[in-house]
Amino acid sequence: MGDAFLACDGRGKVTYLNAEAESLLGPAARLLGSILWQAVPEAVAPGLRDRFERTMAGTTPIEDEGRLETTGRWYRFRLLPVAGGLVLLLTDLSDRTNHRKYRRIDTAGHSARVAQLTTALASAITSDDVVGTVVEHVLPPFDATGLIIQAVERGGLRSVGCAGYPPVFTELIRTADATAIAEGTPAKDVLSAPHTLMFFPSPEELISSYPATADFVAIGGKNSWAFLPLVVSGRVIGFCCISWSRRRNLSENERALLEALSALIAQALERARLYEAEYTRAQELQRGMLPLALPTVPAVTATARFVATSGDIGGDWYDVIPLTSGRVALAIGDVMGHGLSEAVTMGRLRTAVHTLAALDLPPDELVLHLDNIVSGLGDDFCATFLYAVYDPVSGGCTFVSAGHPPPAIVYPDGTVSFPALALNPPLGAATPPFDTTELVLPEDSLVVMYTDGLIESRTRDIGRGIARLADLLDRTTGTAGRLPPDADHDAVANHLDLMGDALVSDLVPAQQTCDDAALLIARLHRLPSQDVASWLLPDTAMAAGEARQYTRDQLAVWDLDELAMTTELVVSELVGNVVRHAKGPVRLRLLRSDVLICEVSDGSLTTPHIRRAATTDEGGRGLQLIEALAHRWGTRHESTGKCIWTEQLLPSQG
Repeated sequence: MGDAFLACDGRGKVTYLNAEAESLLGPAARLLGSILWQAVPEAVAPGLRDRFERTMAGTTPIEDEGRLETTGRWYRFRLLPVAGGLVLLLTDLSDRTNHRKYRRIDTAGHSARVAQLTTALASAITSDDVVGTVVEHVLPPFDATGLIIQAVERGGLRSVGCAGYPPVFTELIRTADATAIAEGTPAKDVLSAPHTLMFFPSPEELISSYPATADFVAIGGKNSWAFLPLVVSGRVIGFCCISWSRRRNLSENERALLEALSALIAQALERARLYEAEYTRAQELQRGMLPLALPTVPAVTATARFVATSGDIGGDWYDVIPLTSGRVALAIGDVMGHGLSEAVTMGRLRTAVHTLAALDLPPDELVLHLDNIVSGLGDDFCATFLYAVYDPVSGGCTFVSAGHPPPAIVYPDGTVSFPALALNPPLGAATPPFDTTELVLPEDSLVVMYTDGLIESRTRDIGRGIARLADLLDRTTGTAGRLPPDADHDAVANHLDLMGDALVSDLVPAQQTCDDAALLIARLHRLPSQDVASWLLPDTAMAAGEARQYTRDQLAVWDLDELAMTTELVVSELVGNVVRHAKGPVRLRLLRSDVLICEVSDGSLTTPHIRRAATTDEGGRGLQLIEALAHRWGTRHESTGKCIWTEQLLPSQG
């Protein structure tokens, strides 16, 4: 029998083969009992396992053709169902194959390459991914060694990718003028004739046609080039240049294949450009909703870091919000999920926190209102949130957490702790009230707040992440005691910046960025006791006079005599209103910070409001006077009543 013949059972095990099959595939001792599709090379019988199963399931023979790589000969294989199994016949076609047969099989190989490239490009997300896929799947089959892809952008060309060239050439391509497409270049002509492949088999031919490319040829070090237009829906979006280190000629089939591949590259590049444009806009939106810079306040020196995910955008955010009486609020949050809607929700929450903080609401009430906002967005939204209010006079720091990881506290001696805050569910899933935790923190302590993306990853759970953070804070730049107590603002800020960089680089490696990560570090400062003065006043008409005297004397001690007259008027009006319209006890407090703060507290919850007094009214102008004299003023409620406060700029600020 001239054909190679193999028989196998219903499970695919070879039970017999003739001498022709042995000479072609190997000795019977090795092949008998082996699996058919493992015994026969894939190139000779492509997809043999699948074809075996189809043949066993039916009664119709299956045949196709393949090529044995070791000999270069072509074979027709036929699978015939028989009782208890099937037989495989391999017929040598090489001596009978004519030019048409070779062309048909060559076309089949080209189709396979197109299919492979299509599959690879389907997973390419960015322009860099497209360039890498082309380098991997297009250059090797053609023995090419160089690739340039450029995209049309705003009337010029932008370099998308360059591979296989010297660094000086790559830099030349990257920094080339992108405002216009130079005349007399292959790029100009291939973009003008978008259905034509331009091939130059030698440097002489390229330079002869385009003299301006002489430097391009000399620096690039290539000897043959194919310029392919990239066309999507009839629109030219750029070109692709494939080059060879040796002189090369292209057959008609190779030209046709390159043109087919260029269409796939164009489609993939257009998808990548659209994705990158949308992703860039989303990132800009997300970053635009974060603080451009943290405010400079006397109570804290702070720094922050934000690391975006390598995939979709998320809803991590942070903020530092100045409050009244020198206090400051630290906030950090994380909207669950990824996408544009989560980023927008993050912006809404940050705006809401600013608005509610400006009302001087207690932390638990602020979080309650924030929870109502998230609940109103629907069941699909949920967010974690950590909020702290620090008072530089007392050193008290009030925390409230809504399902957020606990803050790290680094004490001046370097001790690191994670306080056990009152447990509250995330925003949108909570039931009020929200419990708070109050701590008194020493001066120069660090408060480190973060989102779960900083400590949690695919390879590290949240418990190990917190332990790693504690270790970094303890062993590296996190030790607050390494800075002297009298360090100036710039030294503290630089120290915190280095610390933030060290934490992010260790905890959020670039290659593992699967979630957004936000980090906020604040060093706490106390207001010196000599800058605080407080008096308890009688609940009588004598209170205003005493308040003026106390104020005058204290401003003299602080060398703020320039503010004495206006401050006495402010204090007199505030105390007079308390005596007339509220109830005791009455307390006056002056704070010298970056501004002069005057506070008058009483036991009433009634909030004063400015009103327009009529011409004949004897009263109603006091708050108008406060508005005219103070830089800012307002009211906040406390556990024992209310406090009316004013701020005046210091003489050097006026």
